[in-house]
Amino acid sequence: MNVLLIGSGAREHALAWKLAQSPMLGRLFAAPGNPGIAQHAELVDVNPADHRGTVDFCLKHSVELIVIGPEAPLVDGLADNLRTMGFCVFGPNRIPAQLEGSKGFTKDLCRRHGIPTARYVRAGDLLAAEAALEDFGLPVVIKADGLAAGKGVIIAETAEEAQAALDTMFDGGFGAAGASVVIEQFLTGEEASFFAITDGAAVVPFGSAQDHKRVGDGDTGPNTGGMGAYSPASILTPELEERVMAEIVRPTVRALAEAGTPYSGVLYAGLMLTPDGPSLIEYNARFGDPECQVLMMRLESDLLELMYATARGELAELATPRFSNDAALTVVVAAKGYPATPQKGGGIDGLDEAAALGATIFHAGTARSKGTLVASGGRVLSVAARGGTVLDARRTAYAAVDAIDFPDGFCRRDIGWREVERLAP
Repeated sequence: MNVLLIGSGAREHALAWKLAQSPMLGRLFAAPGNPGIAQHAELVDVNPADHRGTVDFCLKHSVELIVIGPEAPLVDGLADNLRTMGFCVFGPNRIPAQLEGSKGFTKDLCRRHGIPTARYVRAGDLLAAEAALEDFGLPVVIKADGLAAGKGVIIAETAEEAQAALDTMFDGGFGAAGASVVIEQFLTGEEASFFAITDGAAVVPFGSAQDHKRVGDGDTGPNTGGMGAYSPASILTPELEERVMAEIVRPTVRALAEAGTPYSGVLYAGLMLTPDGPSLIEYNARFGDPECQVLMMRLESDLLELMYATARGELAELATPRFSNDAALTVVVAAKGYPATPQKGGGIDGLDEAAALGATIFHAGTARSKGTLVASGGRVLSVAARGGTVLDARRTAYAAVDAIDFPDGFCRRDIGWREVERLAP
């Protein structure tokens, strides 16, 4: 079958890499894609913000499945319009995508259905937010309500930091995403990511991961879109995973179905593993980046078959997705200045040498300029590897990173440190 993949990051490169392995695949199109995705797909000039144009392309090229990688087109309702025209789509419609599009939407759903999450208050203006702060201790979590590219969460350690966060959000520092905020109780514990696939009725687990949001080693510095990840996260034991399914994921899917807005696609639960059990931090309505890369490295099932069955409402007819017992780890190589103002245009070389060491390199912010691969964004490459343990995968990944010639780049050197410590004798 012919497939259109929407997106241009390392997440979409990982999806293209895995989709290309399916015997079911005919032609794989990607819009807009990147130089790495071009190794597996035909890059096409389709703007996902132009819903009519996307529909016309799919009709003209006999596309049978559209896979929407990023969150913005989902929140914009692209899936709704494609489904209205009779296409199969992997990814939720606009209203269920509000699980990511509005943190307040998710928190309210959790409160209505008894899903464990931190105590919170929503505020639509600065005065209301300042008043709400008085009901929380320190540290306190302040979130822009809307989409903020993974950067709209501030953990304020002091009252001054909390006030500065509110000022930034209501002054437009996060654009429209900060027009309203969610103020949350700070939870203690360890964070982990859990994934499930659902067609709105059937729900199946799809692995775990742990990512590193802070830009610097030792989890220091500002939050980013993610500087690396590994899978599986052993701290999410089978018993805890079943609790997450029973107490968080299944009630969410059931609530949306009962509301007449069923969720179809991948549901990514960001969790805090507290002393009282797993608590939902946030939902994403798509695969995470860089979590997708490590999940695809371990996935043994046919991704296209899984996505097509999900889009057709036939997920219950498939076997549970199979994953390798190996660990996978990915290191994000970013451009200097990220996450503030990354340096773009720097040349990149040595990818073949890195791949020869056993790594798989997924492109994120890359472009071709006069025949040279250059950086075009903040997160530039995602260097992934598998191994018997996280430590084995990490050795291969960092050896490959060190083989890459990218003077304008940097990375964290401690990806997977929590799991490495757990493995220590």
